[in-house]
Amino acid sequence: MPALVVAGNWKMNTTVPEATALAFGVKNGAAAVTGVELVLCPPFVSLSAVKDAVAGSAVKVGAQNMHFQESGAYTGEVSPGMLRGLCDYVILGHSERRQMFGETDESVNSKIKAGQAVGLKPILCVGETLEQREQGKAADVISGQVRAGLDGVTDTSGLIIAYEPIWAIGTGQAATPETAAEIMGGPIFETLRSLFSAAADSISLLYGGSMNASNAGEYAAQDCIHGGLVGGAALQADQFLQVAAAVASAKG
Repeated sequence: MPALVVAGNWKMNTTVPEATALAFGVKNGAAAVTGVELVLCPPFVSLSAVKDAVAGSAVKVGAQNMHFQESGAYTGEVSPGMLRGLCDYVILGHSERRQMFGETDESVNSKIKAGQAVGLKPILCVGETLEQREQGKAADVISGQVRAGLDGVTDTSGLIIAYEPIWAIGTGQAATPETAAEIMGGPIFETLRSLFSAAADSISLLYGGSMNASNAGEYAAQDCIHGGLVGGAALQADQFLQVAAAVASAKG
């Protein structure tokens, strides 16, 4: 059974004081949620403060992105080495990065390798647009993203795949648990199996896309879903903890 994980992607929200308070709120309630790894992914400017806030607890910290080069003339970017010691995880290939900032499967692949080289655990995001789904291309698109994103990757320890149907992110229109499971247990898992054989069985698959406290349990009830990459519901400690509790309860 892969590890159960609930990660909160705070996106471009929270000032440093707000991030610190939110992290303390999660830390204070985390002991009541057992069997699920909690990961907080604040903006870069708050990574250090959040790391300090959750110190002494089992709560982990993740970055929302990074560059694949270790240093250089990349104004505004953050390198893998800069993140070493500040966080455990890094979200890579989020649909917003792909759509708004031109990230490609190739650049995401470079980031995954660079992150692993310094001990960071990648959370690889994949997902299709509404147009691709309506054209019957969802399976091919997602399988291609997984295969290209993990090209040449051999280390599966700590690797996480997050399925985010782009049409369900921030829209309130979550994919049904059955729809998510078709993709996650189908093209995603099958591609991982073709790449890593039995090691694929230990890779955690998270659903992302309007997951909240009221529907998290329904997603986690699917055998192939091991938690969530949570957006809006991660910005309030009680809601985030409720999502984690629902996942823990569903997996029993």
